[in-house]
Amino acid sequence: MTIETITPMYTAHGKATGGREGTATSGNQDLKLSTPRELGGAGGEGTNPEELFAMGYAACFIGALKAVGAGQKIAVPADTSIESSVSIGKISHGFSIAVELKVSLPGLAPDVADKLIADAHQVCPYSNATRGNIDVKLSRI
Repeated sequence: MTIETITPMYTAHGKATGGREGTATSGNQDLKLSTPRELGGAGGEGTNPEELFAMGYAACFIGALKAVGAGQKIAVPADTSIESSVSIGKISHGFSIAVELKVSLPGLAPDVADKLIADAHQVCPYSNATRGNIDVKLSRI
């Protein structure tokens, strides 16, 4: 598989200290991290990498919907939302994640919404980064 080199348009920077029980910072964000009970941690008020990935993927996918919609002259509703789930589990050689995106495009005809979702999945940076590596399920709600 050949990896296509990008010409960066923007680069985000972050720093994590202490792993799942530490902190993560980026720009104006300073987050406490905690390991979920399901992964053997204490739980707690902090966030975790899976939650951060879920939020990032959802936000990025909405951006892809808007970009594709603009190109197809389809107005993406202002109240478009995505319920994103990121699961973590064991695989034969460690751990991996799986993603489910439930996309709400209020007011769009189902066939138009389905095509927009499929087309956005082809251009979304998160979708391109994960394609062929993890299970990503898309649905319209």
